Amino acid sequence: QVQLVESGGGLVQPGGSLRLSCAASGSISSLYDTGWYRQAPGKERELVALIPSAGSTSYGDSVKGRFTISIDNARNTVYPQMNSLKPEDTAVYYCKEKHSWRPVVYWGQGTQVTVSS
Repeated sequence: QVQLVESGGGLVQPGGSLRLSCAASGSISSLYDTGWYRQAPGKERELVALIPSAGSTSYGDSVKGRFTISIDNARNTVYPQMNSLKPEDTAVYYCKEKHSWRPVVYWGQGTQVTVSS
């Protein structure tokens, strides 16, 4: 069983930066797609970034050019870097690991990010 634990959320002013992390307690093989999602109050969960098991990283339109995501495979940890934050980026951010062809999905518990002056 794999557990995903997000951290790094908090309160930041507009224009600021924040780096989140998602650590996997178990081993995540290269067959997993890694995703970051967010959900704002009253809105549906939306994709922020996706690192597929094969292919290139992609970003949601609302965060392109501001967010980047990297993986430290040795530590089984994913690091989304969020720059030029806007109030509309306020949401709970979740990491997700999904097996590329088996019905296996893991979600983290989420970390709150609030962008406000």
